[in-house]
Amino acid sequence: MPDLFSFGILTVATTLGLSPRPDWGGHPSNASVPTYVHSLYNITHSLVIFAAIFAVVWMVRRKPFLPMLAWGLHILFDIPTHSTDFFPTPFLWPFSSFKVNGVPWSHPIIFFPEIILLAIFYIWFFGIKKGWKK
Repeated sequence: MPDLFSFGILTVATTLGLSPRPDWGGHPSNASVPTYVHSLYNITHSLVIFAAIFAVVWMVRRKPFLPMLAWGLHILFDIPTHSTDFFPTPFLWPFSSFKVNGVPWSHPIIFFPEIILLAIFYIWFFGIKKGWKK
């Protein structure tokens, strides 16, 4: 959800010709990414905003809506896997501009273990947990 509300909207806007398409060969310059994408990214990647919305939903429902925790988990995973060179995670926004200079998720030390862990999870979930279909 956090990336969908920033980059997904950019993708739709560029597809419809409503926004210029950034040059995605390597990291685009900040100037080539529309301002609204940066604004939406700040909002959707803030633990402060997540916690506030999670609390409001909890109060309205009178119980926590646990699927929303995936949003918070996304932010926690993004913090160490984004460098300050390209969309660092503004997890304390709007109270602080502090960002962690992490190892980008595209780096082999992050990317390949992630793919392996996802494969193991899917095999476990769809094979072992749900039972092998014969």
